[in-house]
Amino acid sequence: MRAQRGAGLIAASRPCAVVLAGGRGLRMGGADKGLAELDGKPLVAHLLDALRPQAAALLINANRHGERYAAFGVPVVADPWPDFRGPLAGIAAAFAAIEHDWLLAAPCDTPGLPADLAAQLMAAAQAGRRDAAYAVVDGDPVYPLCLLHRRLAAPLRTALEAGHYAVGRWLAAQGAVAVNIRGWCGTLMNLNTPERLAAAQHHPT
Repeated sequence: MRAQRGAGLIAASRPCAVVLAGGRGLRMGGADKGLAELDGKPLVAHLLDALRPQAAALLINANRHGERYAAFGVPVVADPWPDFRGPLAGIAAAFAAIEHDWLLAAPCDTPGLPADLAAQLMAAAQAGRRDAAYAVVDGDPVYPLCLLHRRLAAPLRTALEAGHYAVGRWLAAQGAVAVNIRGWCGTLMNLNTPERLAAAQHHPT
């Protein structure tokens, strides 16, 4: 897959997007979180719908139930390692599958994404001449919700092979810029427990 080129810096840099659904779902009692339903639709589908208008292409990172994820009609990539190294491993898997300059990563438990999330992160990264930007929502960093240039693919893999899995620490080492995201539906974030998911049902997006 090659990056689409268009008029203007933002259009020329429209990212590929990956939905991160490769975790073990420990807070969900081992359930595959991306397949858990919000208002009758799997969380991964909510994310794909939110990201599709913002991205040049879409991927899903998943380490279980690959056939079920493939049914959503986008490529599915698994972590390069079998031991669940976290969101950074999913991002590494996506980088290995694309040729786009920019990659937008979004955890599957954040269905409240604003329609201009990619543009907000891209504008901040380009204004600061940075290769990475991550979301801050209501004052709290959401490190796995981030935009990365492919220049970071090699150092990311090196960090993972060295056993460094903390997303925030790695982003800080890359000089990532924090971006206060506007237009976020805050109640639709971190739906990573059955209780949080139940409380979010039928909430307007």
